[in-house]
Amino acid sequence: MDVEGRATNNKSSTLIFEQNQQKGAQSDHVDLPSAHTIDHGWKWGIMCLIIVGLYTAYVNWLLAAFHVIGDQRFIRYRDLMGFAYGKNMYRITWTLQFLTLLLGNMGFILMGGKALKEINSEFHDTPLRLQYYIVITGAVYFLFSFSIPTISAMRNWLGASALLTISYIIMVLIVLVKDGKSNLNKDFDISGSQVSKVFNAFGAISAVIVSNTSGLLPEIQSTLCKPPVKNMRKALYSQYTLGLLFYYGVTIMGYWAYGSMVSAYLPENLSGPRWINVLINAVVFLQSVTSQHMFVAPIHEALDTKFLDINKGMHSGENLKRLFLLRAVFFSGNTLVTAAFPFMGDFVNLLGSFSLVPLTFMFPSMVFIKVKGKTARLEKKAWHWFTIIFSSLLTIATTISAFRLIVDNIKKYHIFADA
Repeated sequence: MDVEGRATNNKSSTLIFEQNQQKGAQSDHVDLPSAHTIDHGWKWGIMCLIIVGLYTAYVNWLLAAFHVIGDQRFIRYRDLMGFAYGKNMYRITWTLQFLTLLLGNMGFILMGGKALKEINSEFHDTPLRLQYYIVITGAVYFLFSFSIPTISAMRNWLGASALLTISYIIMVLIVLVKDGKSNLNKDFDISGSQVSKVFNAFGAISAVIVSNTSGLLPEIQSTLCKPPVKNMRKALYSQYTLGLLFYYGVTIMGYWAYGSMVSAYLPENLSGPRWINVLINAVVFLQSVTSQHMFVAPIHEALDTKFLDINKGMHSGENLKRLFLLRAVFFSGNTLVTAAFPFMGDFVNLLGSFSLVPLTFMFPSMVFIKVKGKTARLEKKAWHWFTIIFSSLLTIATTISAFRLIVDNIKKYHIFADA
């Protein structure tokens, strides 16, 4: 859910592109020519959402087919890439996944801290600094990950997580409709040069990609019942139809309600009443606990495999001590970094650009070329080579855009700022 607010904010920078001066843009009070055309902005923004969504659905559908190759099953993305291209690609894939998940976890910590601060601000005019809430969030994440150490142990929590997501969507949409109708002075214009708008557009594409995929499909697929390919594709159909409808609905409604000034954390804009603001932020915080645990599970699995005694049970005395230390060190480090950098979301977008674009778009086509290239038709091979080249160029463009945004924010904020 955090990405919904972030995607809304970044996307707002792409929805309006500079157009030739034209007539017809009028307010209720004055008749002035406008250098911006709102209708075209909406069209291009929504087209971007749809194209990225469809493309992401396709490449995940393709990747799901390679969960089993011959008699071998691949439960980790890095294992699949290592099988296809050797040890170096295994290491590259794991590094990209590790960085994405690590920075993603920091993004969740920041979002949880913001949710707690928003709750407190509903009752106090001067809430505590954001860093206090970030520390509380990190502590809760630590306790949850220690109590529920594996992804399979989360089975009983998934129903509650789904209920929280549905509750969030309903409540937010109700407030957005109310605010959108009452807000008569919405500004869809954005400032900046044409160059900055182009960079912002690539940044928004990166944010949409982060919101649509995780780079963990083989790991998620490994938890499904047989047949894994068929069941994974059923899940993808559900995610990229019904799920995307609600996610995009919140995104578009947020932009419609508040215009280009919408916050990176959408609940900050909600007008209330107080009880629903508190409830929405509480749901955001609780949902973030389960969501972050799902995304960071591969890192926990790698650390547990390396440092725990696999010949003993997970809950043996010695393993519990090691597990406690591993989780404490991990979340202490992540919480410290998150508290130091109040614009951690920019780093999440950076890793989304640098790592998620290759993981999502490039690598599945690379596997296809390696596994089926000799028997595939020419047009199929051409399509996958095009995907590889295009995603490489997209990686470069979105990464430059993300770096540019980080540099700009470094000029605005200081370490441990109360953002």
